[in-house]
Amino acid sequence: MMVRMALDSSTSYADAVATAVRAAAAYYADGSTHLGDDEYDALVRDIEAYEQEHPDQVLPDSPTGKVAGGAAVGDVPHTVPMLSLDNVFSPEELADWAAGLERRLGRPVAAWCVEPKLDGLAVAARYRAGRLAQLITRGDGLAGEDITHATGSVLGLPHTLAEPIDVELRGEVLLTQDQFETANTLRTAHGAVPFAHPRSGAAGTLRARDRAYRVELTFFAYDAIGLDPALDHSALLERIAGLGANTAATTAAHPARCATVEDVQQRVEEIAALRAALPFGIDGVVVKADTAVDQDQVGSGSRAPRWAVARKLAAVHKVTRLLGVEWNVGRTGVIAPRAVLDPVLIDGVTVTYATLHNPADITRRGLMLGDQVFVYRAGDVIPRVEAPLVDERTGDEQPIVFPEVCPRCGDTIDTSQQRWRCVRGRGCQAVASIRYAVGRDQLDIEGLGGSRAVQLVDAGLVADVADLFVLTREQLLALDRMGATSTDNLLAAIEAARSRPLGRVFCALGVRGTGRTMSRRVAAHFGSLAAIRAADAEAFAEVAGIGIEKARVIVAELAELGPVLDKLAARGVGVEETAPVRPAADTGERAGPLAGQSVVVTGAMTGPLADLSRNEMNELIERAGGKASSSVSKRTTLLVAGEKAGSKRAKAEELGIEILTPADFAQRVADHLPGA
Repeated sequence: MMVRMALDSSTSYADAVATAVRAAAAYYADGSTHLGDDEYDALVRDIEAYEQEHPDQVLPDSPTGKVAGGAAVGDVPHTVPMLSLDNVFSPEELADWAAGLERRLGRPVAAWCVEPKLDGLAVAARYRAGRLAQLITRGDGLAGEDITHATGSVLGLPHTLAEPIDVELRGEVLLTQDQFETANTLRTAHGAVPFAHPRSGAAGTLRARDRAYRVELTFFAYDAIGLDPALDHSALLERIAGLGANTAATTAAHPARCATVEDVQQRVEEIAALRAALPFGIDGVVVKADTAVDQDQVGSGSRAPRWAVARKLAAVHKVTRLLGVEWNVGRTGVIAPRAVLDPVLIDGVTVTYATLHNPADITRRGLMLGDQVFVYRAGDVIPRVEAPLVDERTGDEQPIVFPEVCPRCGDTIDTSQQRWRCVRGRGCQAVASIRYAVGRDQLDIEGLGGSRAVQLVDAGLVADVADLFVLTREQLLALDRMGATSTDNLLAAIEAARSRPLGRVFCALGVRGTGRTMSRRVAAHFGSLAAIRAADAEAFAEVAGIGIEKARVIVAELAELGPVLDKLAARGVGVEETAPVRPAADTGERAGPLAGQSVVVTGAMTGPLADLSRNEMNELIERAGGKASSSVSKRTTLLVAGEKAGSKRAKAEELGIEILTPADFAQRVADHLPGA
């Protein structure tokens, strides 16, 4: 059974969603994500479990119910949606899933097909008159990315089929272990960074263009669109192989037709036992209702077919040596220990660092430098050190030395909580705090990049964000590389920042547990910085997405930020007040033309909206009473579709969601447009 850590607060849930979104976005961009499949799956399962218990806290960016976690992009529509698979993680869950499928059917499943779940990138290969015409990634399931340029490097994907037919083969492109090692030898020889693992190597290679070297990949077909729809799945695989495409039938983990669930479980165990010896990576075993009749009867959902499931395989523990402990200071002054490990390959991923959580965790586990330690990846956001192998100690191990002063600034450490913190808090990392505050989605102060922030802090001119608003022309001109023009431009940008919307000012404070979306909600709920400062935890808990635990953290953070907030108010920053947008007593909805609406914006905006950034569009939506989201789902009620709207528009049309042009949307929210 896969071990997972449950999400126990809205803060941990929001962090998990953010991690999953980042991981999916990285993987579907260039395959660079550090999360393994099992880690991502476990994270999403925890997110799903939390959302089932707290349906009122579901975040718009949540990856649940979305193909590829909602992160993939593409502009080539699929002929038929290219779905994901639901997952189970144990024999018991697989048996429950099979029983549920038979309840849907009202009878036993006629037969099952069991095959390996290949660990690569799902693609669709389109053939015209038997010739390969186009190769497309799965994308978001409705549209994918054209990667036809890569077809010459993919083995097992014939350029000409055995028959001159129109068909679309669907399958997985991956790097075998030999191909992975060859690829990294080539990359190193050309001065490139080696791939971290075969899966990300396949994703990156398929998207790469104009490399000075050629990396071979391998294709395995598992489905087809355009062949006889009455074929059972096992017969369909044989038909595909007869056309000349590669399938898993050529491997030791070949698909097998099973009569009973007991036979299915046995074949799953057989394939799992072959895992280490296979020449390619698998992250599970796929179980499907074999007959077309059974598949047609139960159909598919918006994300996955109901007649198939992936039985995911548990990740492995590995043993390596704890070489050291680094103490890193975060933006809010929290001092976090990180284990430095003798690099170890865990389920295809090289692990060099792992979390140690906090000093109390180190003490609780009894860790020492030089220990042989268990490192575990599955289910964690990042790898973690589990326990030392005490019996393997040689006597050369050394105690882990905890810092006596802040490793960043040398000041005192507050050790009263499990998470140690520099007593200077944000002041310890003033540069990081200022760089965050002046970002485009916060105060948007152009010309205040990292090096300039360092200059201002080192010169003693700025200790926090509020100090930016009393900088003088003379002070700036005295700095290196600050001429008259750059000085005047920076001062103008700072002056413009005084009138930023409340949501952006609040976001610039960097309060733990808040970000752009939550900051807009807080601003809309309270209407002024004074009201925000006066609010207690119970009042903050009324804001959508903030539970009482996160509310207490926010109140404590605001108390700590009191001097900064005083200075901001004195300098006219964030003082503008608006009418709070509270839930209407009768309807439970927010006031405004978008009350109760979940709105997604896609494509290039035109007309009155042309100059608005995506963040400014989200601010507009929330001023008008709606909730901004980044992905289309069944919860979406309105799509604003600009030029080149792509797959989001197609999905909205499929779901019957209202679609407006930028001009029509601008008319609907006219009273809330900037300057209205």
